[in-house]
Amino acid sequence: MFEHNWREVAAGWLGEPWPANLTRNAAGEMELAGVPVTQIAGEYGTPIYLIDKGDFLGRAAAYREAFESAFNAIGSEASLYYAGKANLNKSLARWAHEVGLGVDTASGGELATALAAGVPGAKIGFHGNNKSLGEITAAVKAGVGQIIVDSLGEIDQVAEVAADLGVVQPVLVRVTTGVHAGAHEYISTAHEDQKFGLSIHAAPGAHDSPAMEALAKVLDKPSLKLLGLHSHIGSQILDPAGFVAAAGAVAQLRAELYRRRGVLVEELDLGGGFGIAYLPGDVPIDPGVAAKALATTIADTSAALGTPPPRVAIEPGRSLIGGAGITLYQVGTIKPVTVHGKDGSIFTRVYVSVDGGMSDNIRPILYGAQYHVELANRVGTAETQLCRIVGKHCESGDILVPQVRLPSDLKAGDLIAMAATGAYGRSMASNYNMLPKPPVVAAADGETQLLVRRETVEDMLALDQG
Repeated sequence: MFEHNWREVAAGWLGEPWPANLTRNAAGEMELAGVPVTQIAGEYGTPIYLIDKGDFLGRAAAYREAFESAFNAIGSEASLYYAGKANLNKSLARWAHEVGLGVDTASGGELATALAAGVPGAKIGFHGNNKSLGEITAAVKAGVGQIIVDSLGEIDQVAEVAADLGVVQPVLVRVTTGVHAGAHEYISTAHEDQKFGLSIHAAPGAHDSPAMEALAKVLDKPSLKLLGLHSHIGSQILDPAGFVAAAGAVAQLRAELYRRRGVLVEELDLGGGFGIAYLPGDVPIDPGVAAKALATTIADTSAALGTPPPRVAIEPGRSLIGGAGITLYQVGTIKPVTVHGKDGSIFTRVYVSVDGGMSDNIRPILYGAQYHVELANRVGTAETQLCRIVGKHCESGDILVPQVRLPSDLKAGDLIAMAATGAYGRSMASNYNMLPKPPVVAAADGETQLLVRRETVEDMLALDQG
């Protein structure tokens, strides 16, 4: 079980993978931060994304404190950026800033959201493998603290925009180390056969690696300041070993640049990807363990290379918001289906349709991601039955949970809660079948706060110029 010593867990906490302040009351109904789910559904409707505000703030503070403490102990510093791609709105960006984090953005829209939330440009990082000229210009005008350049051509673009605006723009060069990790190949981002970054390894016959070529190019641009190196190895990583290996590799690249050019960059940004619990029994990565492992690696590698330790940045997203969020659905059609198993067995699977689906959570069909659900408005008293939780879209693959046991007295109108949906639910949501996107509501101290209102059919039609 993950140690929750960094936050005060509510009495009656349901355990991983549920938010810290999700409990069941005496009647068996789930309550988020003291607010019954039936009350929430009655006020805002379903489906709905719910966020435990206290849980999010607790996780953010825990990561910041763990990394600051670990790197201060080796005579260095650590800074954290909330990875907005996981889930971003003005409230989340503002809360992250208020608890001492910057905000990492990956598009013009994410940048605009962070700025609208009042996050200073200097506390914003700007990512992207194919930034448009307009996005680069907006980022430089906003005075973002770092643009993470991703290609040789982009270096020229950023340098030209900065020169035209009469500023010196700090940049990091994103490199691929060959160290990669993650739960699915689509979210493993440091192997070299993919779109992100520049390899630290030279091609056969080449004088320099693409990464070293990019670093030299940045140094030759008067309108750019080389702030450091960036590495991101993947997502949903539960073992710190991958981070440790990548940290060692970029520290060596830093030392090599110093030997060649006499430039010792200030910062190594080691990205995000820290894993969370999705199912009961999952053990999320411990920020204290990860911080100490990385700090030790940076200290030892820097000492061996004869360089002082750099400042380190990380970009947690899922690990802050993922476990702090749930999705609440209402049960509709319940359909028993006779299934003939491959082993010759015959059994009944009950298809339970809910009022959302792949439009509000694409991850199960995209990545094969697994989630846990439970009956939320009451505790069932009947024996359990084998169920499959499906959405209402015109796809047979619109399956949210392939197999789960739920009470056989489940009925239309019941509420089902899905755990650990705070990350990449709302941010990857679509309007497939013209379904409006659900609202985002936070709960804290017995009250709810609407962060993003429910989209309407009128909102969608307003874009239609026909």
